[in-house]
Amino acid sequence: MIRTKDGRQEMTSFCIVDAQSVKNTDTAENKGYDAGKKVSGIKRHIAVDTQGLPHAICITTANVTDRAGAEQMFEAAKDNLSAVQNVLVDGGYRGEKFAETVKGILNATVEVVKRNELHSFVVLPKRWIVERSFSWLEKCRRLWKNCERLMNTSLHMVILAFVTLILRRF
Repeated sequence: MIRTKDGRQEMTSFCIVDAQSVKNTDTAENKGYDAGKKVSGIKRHIAVDTQGLPHAICITTANVTDRAGAEQMFEAAKDNLSAVQNVLVDGGYRGEKFAETVKGILNATVEVVKRNELHSFVVLPKRWIVERSFSWLEKCRRLWKNCERLMNTSLHMVILAFVTLILRRF
């Protein structure tokens, strides 16, 4: 539920998408280099709801762009995201081609949350939710670096971390 400016409550279905680059240890089999963050390793792509809980997760090598990884994630989890009408993303997901691809896969619109032009720290609306989800993952000792040899194992470790988080809330 979101409260509109005139005080009414409105039911909207949106997800917030972001990616996180994670360094590999020497045992990891798949490696990529994210030149933007100067990280050799993997990238975790997640789509979360308003509570910060994941509805889609995808693990790629770090050289895969945020847009390409998000498209892979949406394609793999389109059943989980069928009710999504709006996808909130940061500036790394700009572009008409990405918006059209998301429209084709999920039938949802893409809303880019833009940074303030001022060079000061400002919390972006709704973007902090996905960043909080990444910080929950960082609390899991096994996920601070990618220690897994296979990418599928990395995916399952992220899923287990979120399952543990949900179980602790009960």
